Amino acid sequence: LMAGRYQLDPFGVVVLAAVTAIGGGTIRDVILDTPVFWVASPIYLYVILLTAILTILFIRRPTRIPKRFLLISDAFGLALFAVLGTEKALSLGSSITVAIVMGMITGVAGGMIRDVLCNVIPLILRQEIYALAAMLGGILFIGLQTIGFTENVSLIVAIVGALALRLAAIYWQVSLPAFNIADQQQAGSKND
Repeated sequence: LMAGRYQLDPFGVVVLAAVTAIGGGTIRDVILDTPVFWVASPIYLYVILLTAILTILFIRRPTRIPKRFLLISDAFGLALFAVLGTEKALSLGSSITVAIVMGMITGVAGGMIRDVLCNVIPLILRQEIYALAAMLGGILFIGLQTIGFTENVSLIVAIVGALALRLAAIYWQVSLPAFNIADQQQAGSKND
């Protein structure tokens, strides 16, 4: 959809869809020195290609799609992939801290790459409660596993927790405070 907003050609749509969908997991797998998931199972590439083609065919005017819809859709992906990334890192023997970071990278890095390619400040670098939601998902998953919940229950509760935080931030427009040096400089000049 972002490719449509920037009037990219069909190849650009596929490239943007691919980096968004598999960018974070690719970075995670390279860092963890494990086979990259889509290289081991190319079905991911076929799904991305099919989805991109269907998007081109059925959605002619991406500017008509409300921004809030895109944020909500993205929130589902963020929650799911952050928790699954944490689970994969743990299954490969990573420490708790590394697993949480790997989950966050899995959830946010693809979108960051997409935004950089489109010359947009990545969502994670703005005031949005985004990476925090990804981290919450990882922390919930690990916490529930530690106290004895089954893996499936831990996955579901962690995904719902991360999703709930992100959706609440979208709904109530809650964000982290921005670092604004201009305000600091103005306050300093008033005191002079």
